[in-house]
Amino acid sequence: MAQVVGLLLTLFTAPALADEALVTAQGANILAVVDLDTQVVTAQIPVDGAPAGIALSPDRKTAYVTRPEGHGLAIVDLDARAVTGTLALPGGPLGVAVNPKSGAVYVADWYGSRIFVVSADGSRIETEIQVGASPSGIAVTPDGATILVANREGNSVSLVDAATATETVKIPVGEHPFGITLDETGTRAYTANVMSNDVSVIDVAGRREFGRVTTGERPYVVALTATRGFVTDQYSNTVTVFNLKTLTNVAAIEVGDHPEGIAASRDGSLLYVTNWGSNTLGVIDATTLKVIKDIPVPDGPRSFGDFLR
Repeated sequence: MAQVVGLLLTLFTAPALADEALVTAQGANILAVVDLDTQVVTAQIPVDGAPAGIALSPDRKTAYVTRPEGHGLAIVDLDARAVTGTLALPGGPLGVAVNPKSGAVYVADWYGSRIFVVSADGSRIETEIQVGASPSGIAVTPDGATILVANREGNSVSLVDAATATETVKIPVGEHPFGITLDETGTRAYTANVMSNDVSVIDVAGRREFGRVTTGERPYVVALTATRGFVTDQYSNTVTVFNLKTLTNVAAIEVGDHPEGIAASRDGSLLYVTNWGSNTLGVIDATTLKVIKDIPVPDGPRSFGDFLR
């Protein structure tokens, strides 16, 4: 009986499959899988063409990785740890996002003024949508109805009707918006404005910018917890922290060299940041605002997009 009880205790207390970070290592042409429990790289999936942007399917089993130098999109089966297909795309594919309802994949053409709508299986381009100049970051509202695109050279954010595949409005923001992040309700959007060193805060329903937050030098991507925003500052080697309610600065956290992608854990207790220049995935305690770990990863980590699962 004691053996049975011991077995049951073991079964009920065993940890679930650890969360993973999927790190696009541009210099190494690798998609690195980092086990966030053991904090080590557990798989390296070859992806050529300088992988940079990443998005995940609604079921979190497929990764879509942009290849700016390969001029295309790689489709990765995350359970099999293998590329199962590629799709050639013209121009400069960089930013990527997935519609949470339909599974459609949206890829920004950095060299054009368009985003491509790709089928969920990654096999074909279904259409393209005209937006602003040099589209970069893409976000989709939780209901799948609206696509938001940061137009870097256009100093604007395009709102696109997903059903009709048409742009409905351009919202002026700061100078050279790059990353764009939505809150969990799809009510507010945040753009990291590379040249004006600030974050624009957008009322999505009101179709307007209503606030700005000063950052460090060359902000790149914004991540959110329940009460705070976190912004990677490429040239300052910091993460700017700000209060989401008051839009005031809280702190600047020193991190690795050239931080780029950033995302929060499900419970908001940790932030993960890819440091492009120091080849690390930094782990930040969201309460103490301290870096608690730097995990070595392959050369040139970017993870521009949705990279935690």
